[in-house]
Amino acid sequence: MIREKSFYRAFFALTLSLALQNLLTFGVNLMDTVMLGRYSQEAMSGVSLCNQIQFLLQMLAAGAGEGAVVLGSQYWGKNRLEPIPHIIGVALRLGAALSALLFGAVLLFPAELLGLLSNDAGVIAQGEAYFQIICFSYVIFTVTSILVSSLRSVGLVKIGYVISFSTLCINVSLNYLLIYGNFGCPELGVRGAAAATLVSRCVELLIVVWYLKHRERKLNLTWKKLVFIDGSYWRDYNRVSAPVLVNQALWGVAQMVQTGILGHLGGDVTAANAIAVQVYQVLSVVAYGAASASGIVVGRSVGQGKRDALRPLVSTLQVLFVAIGLASGGLILLSRGPILALFGGKLTERARGLALRFMAIIALTTVGTAYQMACDNGIIRGGGDTAFSARMNLVSMWGIIVPLSAMAAFWWEAPPAAVFFLLKWDQLYKIIPVALRLHSWKWVRSVTRPDGPEEEEAHV
Repeated sequence: MIREKSFYRAFFALTLSLALQNLLTFGVNLMDTVMLGRYSQEAMSGVSLCNQIQFLLQMLAAGAGEGAVVLGSQYWGKNRLEPIPHIIGVALRLGAALSALLFGAVLLFPAELLGLLSNDAGVIAQGEAYFQIICFSYVIFTVTSILVSSLRSVGLVKIGYVISFSTLCINVSLNYLLIYGNFGCPELGVRGAAAATLVSRCVELLIVVWYLKHRERKLNLTWKKLVFIDGSYWRDYNRVSAPVLVNQALWGVAQMVQTGILGHLGGDVTAANAIAVQVYQVLSVVAYGAASASGIVVGRSVGQGKRDALRPLVSTLQVLFVAIGLASGGLILLSRGPILALFGGKLTERARGLALRFMAIIALTTVGTAYQMACDNGIIRGGGDTAFSARMNLVSMWGIIVPLSAMAAFWWEAPPAAVFFLLKWDQLYKIIPVALRLHSWKWVRSVTRPDGPEEEEAHV
């Protein structure tokens, strides 16, 4: 274990900064869920289905940005910043293209996409109305997300939660006006929630553009640097980012399939799942912040060539991940009642009971998530091994979770809580392959270009 207090101060400062950003980001979706849940259960359920497409978009944006983070943090460790703008430019091109494809699919086939996730006509109608507006935020959100995550690779994290805080304030204020029709505004329901989110996403992009122009001095990013890039960095970026992007895309699609399985069990199950997922995202932000922070710390150590320092670092991080998981799971378990009280009397008794059971299951699996996800996406990926996670999740999700839970739901007609557990229990059993990979030390790889002949020989 690392004993220097300075390490813990620096690590938790970075973790909490990233956790705050995640909290504010997920808080937008949670407030949509709560405020629409107080409007009508059907509206909340419809938007929760649309949020599965948003989650897929977030996964694609994160996958495109993660390549820049892994490469950028190792170059930062080498004190070589000049390649990073080229890498960010590559990531922006890929992310914009993917989000444009998703925008086209949602704009042209909204009802068909929602029909894959639910068989409730009323819920689908609400989701379609939301889709017609929210899809115009997809490219804007992706560009902002990649820029913010790329800056994180060199330790610039404050801009992330400044942006997220502004989004939360704007979104909640406009939701209050446009969902319910307060202060003379029209009562727009789900359309009001979509319009509020679209406006807040536009403000996000304006803030990050202003920051890059007037405040950012480490990389001195300009639009010229991001547009006119060295195309040779495509190869470096693709080598690192392609496995991450495949993994994130498969994970996003898998979450849509999971929602579809639960969505075909009835509207009450869809509503309970929407609440449980949003609560999990908000109350597990420290675990995700620790994962991101560890990726930066480990990547920088590998870039600096400090291989001997990795063993105490990895041992320390594992203990911290378990402690964070226990605390996060306990918080979810204790907060179930107060959170459901926020929805007033708009939920049915069955939906309320299912939400309580779903959140109890998530409280258990969060302990596993905090350890294996942080070790996988943080330590292993930050160390340069971006392919392991894609292979593991491909087998786990599509070979075990989806087939088994689908059979439980539609063949064996298991109770919704049992199906929900089968959809989430991979967060527990993936501890085994992740721990084995972590302690093999085969994940320590330099993914940057060698500085000179001596490093090139060592690199090979």
